[in-house]
Amino acid sequence: MTFLGQNLEKRRWLAAFGVCLFLLAAFYFGFNLSQSENFAVLKSGFLDLQNADFDGFSPTAVFFLLIAATMISEDLACIAGGVLASQGKIELFPAILACAVGIFIGDILTFLAGRILGRRALKWKITSYFLTEEAVERSSHWLERRGMKTVFISRFVFGMRLPLYFGAGVLKTSFWRFTLYFSLAVAVWTPIVVIATYKIGAEAVKMSFFNQNLWLGLIVFVVIFYVFIRILQQLLTWKGRRMLRGKIKRRFIWEFWSVRIFYIPVVFYAAYLALKHRSLTVFTCANPAIPAGGFIGESKDEILRGLHQSEAAKPFLLKHLFLPAEFSTEEKLQKASDFMAENDLSFPIVIKPDVGERGFNVQIVEKREDLAEKLSPDENLSLQEFAAGEETSVFYYRYPNAEKGEIFSITEKRFPSVTGDGESTLEELILRDERAICLAEKYLERNAERLETIPETGETVQIIDIGTHSRGAIFLDGGWLKTEILESKIDEICRGFKGFNFGRFDIRVKSFEDFSAGKKFKIIELNGVTSEATNIYDPKNSLFDAYRTLFSQWKIAFEIGAENRKLGAKPTKIKDLVKLIFGKQIQNPQSEIQN
Repeated sequence: MTFLGQNLEKRRWLAAFGVCLFLLAAFYFGFNLSQSENFAVLKSGFLDLQNADFDGFSPTAVFFLLIAATMISEDLACIAGGVLASQGKIELFPAILACAVGIFIGDILTFLAGRILGRRALKWKITSYFLTEEAVERSSHWLERRGMKTVFISRFVFGMRLPLYFGAGVLKTSFWRFTLYFSLAVAVWTPIVVIATYKIGAEAVKMSFFNQNLWLGLIVFVVIFYVFIRILQQLLTWKGRRMLRGKIKRRFIWEFWSVRIFYIPVVFYAAYLALKHRSLTVFTCANPAIPAGGFIGESKDEILRGLHQSEAAKPFLLKHLFLPAEFSTEEKLQKASDFMAENDLSFPIVIKPDVGERGFNVQIVEKREDLAEKLSPDENLSLQEFAAGEETSVFYYRYPNAEKGEIFSITEKRFPSVTGDGESTLEELILRDERAICLAEKYLERNAERLETIPETGETVQIIDIGTHSRGAIFLDGGWLKTEILESKIDEICRGFKGFNFGRFDIRVKSFEDFSAGKKFKIIELNGVTSEATNIYDPKNSLFDAYRTLFSQWKIAFEIGAENRKLGAKPTKIKDLVKLIFGKQIQNPQSEIQN
């Protein structure tokens, strides 16, 4: 999956919200542009709130509209009910009743869906946009451990209702007990939200801003109040408060910033380098053997096969198998089983997309029973031997005419852990850790099946096992590992891969001592021109230190690309880079050096 695809997948709710806004905007402008008399009543009712008396929309119609709205968002429907009541479009009690009825129907349907469809529904693609198996599993564990009171509590905790109610159905919870507890929660929650919105909304519309544009003012009010409700829900529980604290801390610690924000200065610096070298894409010539130099969308399988050209690399490569998307799940499972038998491999084993970044969807499969469900039938996958031990990364570069390449940086990767006290659950231990709360969502998702376990006093529990910073690994400057022996070995490996000059190795090692001696390490993968010198994420580094390193890295990439261009390499066209961003395949430019 491409970087763009990964971000869309992670932000599917944001995308859905954007679609809703688009439809509302289309609805709005469609009415504005329409001159037909058939829309006169409807138009005045929806758009001219200052003068409309909503004769075209009876209180009964508004009542049923509110019921329907709860199927989209219960909280937004309650807020809208309060706003409409404050405007006299519906009485307060019917507004509360409509929202309560809609919520009741929606919650019952969710419970029955879990009861009738069961876990198999979680494997449907359409269901994944609303529910994840991990969320249902986590909610089910909480329900089993804490009983029906969780049904009541979930009404006040953001993000819990849907998976918990579905999970209650899956677990065959008593229908009548479930109905009693969530009905009590609805009876408490709904009047609070609707009445609060009614009271505040009545005062808000008196402001001059609302008098100038009542329609816009009401939208702004609904959005602000909705955000307020979400924050309030988080503050009501200890977990919610800790999660909120983690989100706030992430805004002030630069190593947790969004890549799109963090890289803005680097983009401007790359633009300067492009002007200097008179080419926007000359950096793609840094690695002529890799399409676009490894800018984005490069195949892990193709790069590993390229490394196999190097005799020096072969003792350090993990065994791997490419599983194309055309294979069915059954075919992939058979190929994987044959591959493991032929190479005498045992579990655990690693499965990851053949194209992907920042550890996206990398999974360590612990047992054979879990293998089939990880072999997605519609995606190119890479099955790889698992290497235990410590993890590190080495950033290497070599100018085309240089006698020897150099190690630009080394990163020491650490897998975070928590220590048990014999009383707290793993979830509580994670949320108490001041660093872990910054990435709490990642850690909780990764450990979903064991969050309710209680580690023994003094027991150390590793909470992540993949060496990716965005997935929660801790990165430290590993410059102390650099030796002449190691640098010579890495250079020897890279020289054997013709057309590779610049990139980062991710490596597992038995011990750091052996690694510094240039032995007993295994190459997990090799990344191309957009690799990061990941030692920048060492907490001791300032933001200025990080940018200084990245600027130096990109300067070298452009310089190597420019030298390779003189030797005959052709830069990738801009339109081809755009194709890669959107997940399309391209042909590497044809030249002697690139062949």
